[in-house]
Amino acid sequence: MKRVVITGLGVVSPIGNDVPTFWHNLQTGVCGISAISSFDTKDMPVKIAAEIKDFCVEDFGVDKGMARRSDRYCQFALAAASQAMEDSDLAGKIKPERLGVYIGSGIGGMQTFIKECTKLNEEGANRISPLFIPMMISNIAAGNVAIAHHAEGPCLPVVTACATSTHAIGEAYRAIKYGYADAIIAGGAEAAINALAVGGFTNCKALTKATDPKAASLPFDARRAGFVIGEGAGVVILEEYEHAKARGAKIYGELCGYGNTCDAYHYTAPKPDGSCASRAIAQALQEANYGSSDVVYVNAHGTGTPLNDKSETQALKLAFGEEDAKKLHISSSKSMTGHTLGAAGGMEVIASVLSLQNNIVTPTIGLTEKDPECDLDYTPLLAKKVDLTLAISNSLGFGGHNACVAIRKA
Repeated sequence: MKRVVITGLGVVSPIGNDVPTFWHNLQTGVCGISAISSFDTKDMPVKIAAEIKDFCVEDFGVDKGMARRSDRYCQFALAAASQAMEDSDLAGKIKPERLGVYIGSGIGGMQTFIKECTKLNEEGANRISPLFIPMMISNIAAGNVAIAHHAEGPCLPVVTACATSTHAIGEAYRAIKYGYADAIIAGGAEAAINALAVGGFTNCKALTKATDPKAASLPFDARRAGFVIGEGAGVVILEEYEHAKARGAKIYGELCGYGNTCDAYHYTAPKPDGSCASRAIAQALQEANYGSSDVVYVNAHGTGTPLNDKSETQALKLAFGEEDAKKLHISSSKSMTGHTLGAAGGMEVIASVLSLQNNIVTPTIGLTEKDPECDLDYTPLLAKKVDLTLAISNSLGFGGHNACVAIRKA
């Protein structure tokens, strides 16, 4: 079995459209949440989101024709993948048939779906774009990234709601580990800040109705009342260690564990005791050879919903044991980025590997009122300097999907 390392990073996020900006803002607690600008919220109870700012896909070297034929979520994926490939310096140094793409989306081309449905209702079926289907389908980001980077190896989009990109990265890790590819462009993308999606999430009682952006996304806080929807993409380059070493690649860290389970409990709510999520964490820890002497950073799923945060706390206690769980250094990036759905895991794996590399635990901003049921160290308000040895990133999706990846220092 092969070792798998991370050799490239790319991000489009509510707190920065490149990795240095994203990382700086994570450390300093910058909030990416603001009033929704992309549609009129006058008649809607939810009025804030974590939108992408100042984004132009062509700034990332994406072909103009492909950009025009791509939904917003796919544009985010193309931009993040372009960054990651440039960062890795992999282009031209790998056989096309040994380069894969595992990029997923929880929802896919919803902007295109809405636009074409409006045409159908107002102008008739003959006005629907011939590009409607290829722009809407949730696999097309992976397909277009493969075209852009001549990746002829395994191409597997994953769709597991909010666990999408963590599962995509985990499955890519396994494909390289067992020899099916030398490198894979892996992660996720999402663009679902529109009236239809926001209305749907609101009516299923998932979103907070808070109006103050700095007191809205409140993971692990007693005042939490739902998540803030976000958008963007997070993409990493996973590479077989010997392949990376032979070409003198920069190595951010080693992906060394992955867990994948299902609650099989409810289509939106997590299993309250956290038992199935804990098994995904335990699987990743076992594969990573976790020991009680490890100093662990946990990038929590941490959505700020009443049910998720206490069940995730229970999952961590079950996976690590009560005493070791108290030693964990935990934070939720979603306190700053909002919940970017299928893109969240990709962004959070990037946050995790940079935390590990720099020995910095980024904060959970807004956490000022402790919840007795969330009684671990969630790094409130300010970043900490900690000599870390292991990082894990959790993602838990609608449908009971649980994913965890573990990373060690290079």
